[in-house]
Amino acid sequence: MTADLLATLRAASSPLLDAARERDGADPLAALRARFALPDGVYLDGNSLGAMPATATAAMQAAMTRGWADGLIRSWNAEGWHMLPVTVGDRLAALMGAAPSEVLVCDSTSVNLYKTFCAAMAMRPGRRGVISERNNFPTDVHILQGAIRGRFPEARLDLAEDDDASVLGLLSADTAVVCLSHVNYRTGRLRDMTAVTKAAHEAGALVIWDLAHSLGALPVDLGAARADFAVGCTYKYLNAGPGGPAWLYVAARHLEAAATPLTGWQGHAAPFAFDIDFSPAETIEKFRCGTPPVLSYIPLMESLSVFEATTIEAIRDKSLALTAFFIELADERLARHGLTVITPRDGSQRGSQVALTHDDGWPIMQALIASGVIGDFRAPDILRFGFTPLYVSFEDAALAVLALERIMETGLWREPRFAEKKLVT
Repeated sequence: MTADLLATLRAASSPLLDAARERDGADPLAALRARFALPDGVYLDGNSLGAMPATATAAMQAAMTRGWADGLIRSWNAEGWHMLPVTVGDRLAALMGAAPSEVLVCDSTSVNLYKTFCAAMAMRPGRRGVISERNNFPTDVHILQGAIRGRFPEARLDLAEDDDASVLGLLSADTAVVCLSHVNYRTGRLRDMTAVTKAAHEAGALVIWDLAHSLGALPVDLGAARADFAVGCTYKYLNAGPGGPAWLYVAARHLEAAATPLTGWQGHAAPFAFDIDFSPAETIEKFRCGTPPVLSYIPLMESLSVFEATTIEAIRDKSLALTAFFIELADERLARHGLTVITPRDGSQRGSQVALTHDDGWPIMQALIASGVIGDFRAPDILRFGFTPLYVSFEDAALAVLALERIMETGLWREPRFAEKKLVT
């Protein structure tokens, strides 16, 4: 059944699919789907790993032949390799309401969080309070725990719940840093960045925002929100490929005071002077550390070209429409099978994913993936579906619900093969 399920559903007469296809016909972003290499089935996991830009293969080939094989070391200058963390950062800045020179593309999200957290803590001497969230992506809390243990042993970490009020309730005159995810990776709940940042500033604290699950899927305006620092990855909604370079944001007003704890040679004011004593750059480059992994920047630049062909407002409009459509169908067709929507129904509080819960979420998701609809699972019971507006269609959303409905009706998920655990979920 699994191999033919999607084909059967596509071929069947269905008013629901007809309505979805009609919406696709009116979609102003529909043409952008062709700019990505997509599998034959339905891909709803761009919130974990984005699809590959169709031009990435040729761009990578050119970088390897013209840049590496032919240009070799000369390409650090001729191809602009050395400045990629800055030049790509300036392009990325447009998606987050940042100014040129405030964004640096480098390292991993975890490393960048460590750098910005240590910088922020040093800017609030005498304060001990650190606030994050209980359901944050674990690495964020792990990084804070490690930095506190190793560098700020006098600090105290408090964990808020998913609602903004619980964060504000922890603020005090002793709070130094607040570190939150803009969109919750489990539920898709969207925080009010402006209100939380304002409250933190009124308490004298600095704020670090993790935008891993929002940048590229919804409008972000770090400048208007007066954000202090931000970090995020590029391999989810930004489609940079597995292990694509992460990025960090430092508001221009903090650049002079903010100091990186990782004083690598690339962050030196004159890295090629090879001075043995570290003197930090005066720009965002002070947060550079080691040599940039050049080839991993290439797919990101190809993806940014797609973003530059539309607007983030148009992307958000489609995201809200797709997720609302999916939630409506889930209520109509899946609730009776015990699948419950836990993502906020209010679009102003929702990112670009929809999460369902079920006690047997793992085998259900494995059966769905085997049927050609790719989502993912988060312990203990969450089935996640990511909606990347650049390439996900309304037909995709409808087919996913129809396939999941059929799996629940037939009990396919009960087959022993779907209970087998895997390393990556």
